[in-house]
Amino acid sequence: MKEIVGVRFKSVGKIYYFSPDGLTANVGDHAIVETVRGVECGEVVIANREINDNQIAAPLKPIIRIATPADMKVVEKNKQREKDAFKVCEEKIAARGLKMNLVEVECTFDNNKLLFYFTAENRVDFRELVKDLAAVFRTRIELRQIGVRDEAKILGGLGICGREFCCKGYMGDFQPVSIKMAKEQGLSLNPTKISGTCGRLMCCLKNEQNAYEALLKITPKVGAIVVTPDGDRGRVEDANLITGKLRIKTDKSEVPVTLDRSEVKLLKDVEIRVNKEELRALKNLEDK
Repeated sequence: MKEIVGVRFKSVGKIYYFSPDGLTANVGDHAIVETVRGVECGEVVIANREINDNQIAAPLKPIIRIATPADMKVVEKNKQREKDAFKVCEEKIAARGLKMNLVEVECTFDNNKLLFYFTAENRVDFRELVKDLAAVFRTRIELRQIGVRDEAKILGGLGICGREFCCKGYMGDFQPVSIKMAKEQGLSLNPTKISGTCGRLMCCLKNEQNAYEALLKITPKVGAIVVTPDGDRGRVEDANLITGKLRIKTDKSEVPVTLDRSEVKLLKDVEIRVNKEELRALKNLEDK
């Protein structure tokens, strides 16, 4: 067992473990720590706690100190520097005619590095831009190209449900989302129906997948062969996983009957598959 403190550097970001090194940190405190990017200030989201060694991937770095009022003033000053750097960088991008969209600027606590996050359809040669920025800010400059999902997480917004983006509201890390999830949930494979504002598959498909997998285990799928309470064999033409209602075409009638999944006996089920044409047409929706 090792004692850790969990620190987060963004409001909804990944939690990193640090060694308290004899300090007591409370949730809501700010801590000065050393990261691979340099010295940074983050918010304590997990107070002193012991966890198993196998939950720690690498040796823990110690917390330097709990942030003081003077440290928080530095943080506020850095935020203003980030705004200034954002404006300057946009001007430099326009001056050089680069096809890139600046998304966010981050300044490390120790002012040792400025990080510029951008999106672009293709690879961008930004070497001259780095020189321009370094000449202005006299510090280390790093440009990082991010995906559209990362851009949506940074900028935020409202989804078609009317609520804040899941990635912005609570998701620490992106989960893989696949076309098969949409098909198993009975959704139309129309890109405008199953993609979010970022243009990729909606994260809520992953959020709801466990519930749908449980329902699929107890619900005959479309194409399954079942026996009705009257003893007639039939094929499932439509299945509502949420309500459990099945529309069944029996061998003895041209008119389909609607029954509950609990009323039929399953003889032969089918497997939901995504064909090659569907995968080819919607492949871009799965890419980050």
